Amino acid sequence: MYAVEVRDHVMIAHSFKGEVFGPAQKLHGATYVVDACFMRPELDEHDIVVDIGLATETLKQILSAINFANLDEHPAFQTRRSTTEVVSRWVFDQLAAAIKVGKLGPSASGLQRMKITLHESHVALASYEADLRA
Repeated sequence: MYAVEVRDHVMIAHSFKGEVFGPAQKLHGATYVVDACFMRPELDEHDIVVDIGLATETLKQILSAINFANLDEHPAFQTRRSTTEVVSRWVFDQLAAAIKVGKLGPSASGLQRMKITLHESHVALASYEADLRA
């Protein structure tokens, strides 16, 4: 399987309800380094996985919706806690929708799988990975 990854970052604020979260129950900030990995079994006619420029630009656009935001107030996180795991799935879903409408160009039509990883520090990360085709 071939893979290409692009990276960006986002700064957010949030808090968590529940004893399991300890001090993170209070409002706090996080800077996530976000990796988007695009995978396909064969390269396209240009010998690429996906257009890196379009992938980078699209990831940046998606993250702009939550950059410098308090996720406690963001509509996408009203029914679930904005844990790193949940935010990685949200990024995945946004990128999958962008792929579906062609925002990553024609090369993206051959993508089979995607993985989104959010690094919350140099020692902790969470990710969501799934097939793009049903």
